[in-house]
Amino acid sequence: MLKRCEVTSRSLGNTQTIFAAYLPDVTEFKKLPVVYWLSGLTCTDENFSQKAGAFQAACDNQVVLVMPDTSPRGDGVPDEDPHTYDFGVGAGFYLNATTDKYKTHYNMYDFVVKELPALVEANLPVTDKRAISGHSMGGHGALTIGLKNPERYSSVSAFAPICNPMKVPWGQKAFSFYLGSDEQSWKQYDATELISQYKGKDLHILCDCGTADNFLVGEVNQLQPLAFMEAAQKAKVPVTFRMQAGYDHSYYFMSTFIREHLEHHARFLHAQS
Repeated sequence: MLKRCEVTSRSLGNTQTIFAAYLPDVTEFKKLPVVYWLSGLTCTDENFSQKAGAFQAACDNQVVLVMPDTSPRGDGVPDEDPHTYDFGVGAGFYLNATTDKYKTHYNMYDFVVKELPALVEANLPVTDKRAISGHSMGGHGALTIGLKNPERYSSVSAFAPICNPMKVPWGQKAFSFYLGSDEQSWKQYDATELISQYKGKDLHILCDCGTADNFLVGEVNQLQPLAFMEAAQKAKVPVTFRMQAGYDHSYYFMSTFIREHLEHHARFLHAQS
């Protein structure tokens, strides 16, 4: 069963936000662990539900899927240019903004890490066992949130994540508006910086990226997987990062490998039960 739930979020400036939850039929009889899915630029809670083909795999692996929006929305939510896709509404970057214009509403980090799990665990048939995954900007979110909160997640995965955002145009634009000009403050939301200093438990990190991804092999490499892999290797943090031949940045790519990711998460979620 797919539910879409509208709530008033304190983290997002008391705006209304929608998250989706897919509940396998077995949740009528028992509670299941949760895989949180973070979507990419321009997406809402609906993109993954409609395009990823993940529901049967969720049933087979007995996990609940929870999909939040990618930013705050609604009257009073600030933006720079409503015609741009890579900042503002639809592009919250899963951080807590600190600049005056954005700090009231753009706190997707707090929403995903604290407020959303509290809502889900209080109102849906789930346990407190969690994994986190995402795509592109959402892959960045999954990696950074997992690395900053290893006690909260059994495993982390990502599809085509923005691995080193402070070094690429997408991240530089977002971070400068949300966090200001002090690049030291950007490091706390950069997966490559975080993994280089990581000392926590094994998060069983699994990443996939297509070799034909236009944001990898196009005019600008927005993803920077090699920087992330090199940092992980230097820090001796185990990461499985697979380059998938011929795949691009689209949901065709994700729908091909989502079952493997959910099987990966289920292995660790159910081991903790």
